Amino acid sequence: MNPQEYINLAKVERAHWYYSGKRELVRRHIHKNFALSASTRLLDCGAGTGIFAEEMAAYCDVRVLDDHEESLRLLRQKFEASRVICVTENGIPVGNGSQDILTAMDVLEHIEKDDAAVKEFERILRPGGLVVVTVPASMALWSDWDVALHHFRRYDRDGLRRLFLASGNWDILTLNYTNTLVFPVVWFMRKMRWLKRGGRGEDYLPPKWINCILRGLFVRQGLWSMPMPWGVSLVLVARLKTK
Repeated sequence: MNPQEYINLAKVERAHWYYSGKRELVRRHIHKNFALSASTRLLDCGAGTGIFAEEMAAYCDVRVLDDHEESLRLLRQKFEASRVICVTENGIPVGNGSQDILTAMDVLEHIEKDDAAVKEFERILRPGGLVVVTVPASMALWSDWDVALHHFRRYDRDGLRRLFLASGNWDILTLNYTNTLVFPVVWFMRKMRWLKRGGRGEDYLPPKWINCILRGLFVRQGLWSMPMPWGVSLVLVARLKTK
């Protein structure tokens, strides 16, 4: 991402309905599908400012991964050096089968060869380990926001499913759209950017009552098992098969 995006993110992510709701949703899926302990090894991929990893450190042994210098600078301010991992041209510098849980919140869309990233997930996750992924959904919502964040794509459910089923090594536990109810509003706002004069809505907190409602809808719907036809986001939970 552009360095300015980390500044924008740090201002709002602790309270903003989308960012805080995404973290809660991922936490709930982890607790639902994995018995955490102090020795559980969790690697937060694309850790950004490190706020999710800070929250998860109360439950398990957390490490953070990123490849952007601005992010790494922020992460080194919050975590011991041994817990901050930088992606290299050869992949993720951790051992095979060394992690119990991987999280990748809005990460895969930043990676040109996302299939190679999923193969790396397979390599470093232990058999029976868990991955929780969120990605932006629907190319109909593509906008300057995606360009500013250096996205290569937005996903649909079938494409994300194929990405993880290609190797035959994953059992998909959850794969569903969320933020379905706000889809029309988000679509309209993305298409009407040229009317706006005060910057992007993603960089500002809405009124408290609206923020609370949107956060609740995001999290509750993200836990539903009923398939949704569309949404602003996709959440995937998968377990690496035991051999």
